[in-house]
Amino acid sequence: MTQTLVEYEQTKIIAFRIEQEDYAIPVEYIQSIERMLPITRIPNADSFMKGVMNLRGVIIPVIDLRLRFGIAEKNNDDATRILVIQKDEIDFGLIVDEAKDVFDIENSDIEPTPEVVGSNQVSYLNGVVKIGDKMYTILNLEKLIDKE
Repeated sequence: MTQTLVEYEQTKIIAFRIEQEDYAIPVEYIQSIERMLPITRIPNADSFMKGVMNLRGVIIPVIDLRLRFGIAEKNNDDATRILVIQKDEIDFGLIVDEAKDVFDIENSDIEPTPEVVGSNQVSYLNGVVKIGDKMYTILNLEKLIDKE
């Protein structure tokens, strides 16, 4: 009798927090996690575009995810981090309230994002995954950085 093993593809994600919500991004896009660095504002940029930072000689645009999601801005504290992302050869930073943990998840455990009436965040989301007793929303980086 031949036994066939069903193999699931796994994804490693990094979890982070904005306000009271938990989000995640696949680790493959994370270049580094930085404490807050000086950010130079760019005139006439969208409100969620905080500006640019110099990270080891590379100028990187920085997006405040609170503002991108329409959440009130808050003062940075010791837990505030910048996730340095590389997507399609574009480097950018995402300001988050707190970077949390790294998890291995089964791709089959990712569920579609539920439709929420009146929510502008839905287009930024790739799905949700439950880990333990917490639900993590997985971000769609392409939609997140798309100006439209």
